[in-house]
Amino acid sequence: MSQQTTHKIEIADEQTLPVPVELLTRVAARILDDYEFCESELSIALVDDRSIRELNRQYLDHDWETDVISFVLDIVQTDSGQKRLCGQLIISTETATRFAAQLNHSMETELILYLIHGTLHLCGLDDHQPEDIAEMQQQEQKYLELFGFATDSLDRQREIS
Repeated sequence: MSQQTTHKIEIADEQTLPVPVELLTRVAARILDDYEFCESELSIALVDDRSIRELNRQYLDHDWETDVISFVLDIVQTDSGQKRLCGQLIISTETATRFAAQLNHSMETELILYLIHGTLHLCGLDDHQPEDIAEMQQQEQKYLELFGFATDSLDRQREIS
């Protein structure tokens, strides 16, 4: 990408597990760059299962824990054709820990997967139709590999929200 980009990414760590904050920021910024957002404001909240369940119930009317929730707050296309994004991700580190143990890979891998998935949603990807699911999974794998995460142990049949 040739244009100058500015991404303001803030992480609110509201849980107790150690997380790679700098890596989360780098991964999100790379995806936003690749999807040609010239500017973004992204808030990432790392929470426990209780908190994400409350938010899932409050905003999406789903009464269960989930892995990641993404909210596009605003997308603007400027007169010059540049895109600007304001969005929020909420990620459960407890869910990441639980699935990582079940799937025999690191919590960091699972957490980065949730971040990638949620950021791709913010960029406009969806995963409701089979062709959309395939594209989402292809992009997830691309970014996991780009940042050095092995993807052979990931269970691609499970649902990421």
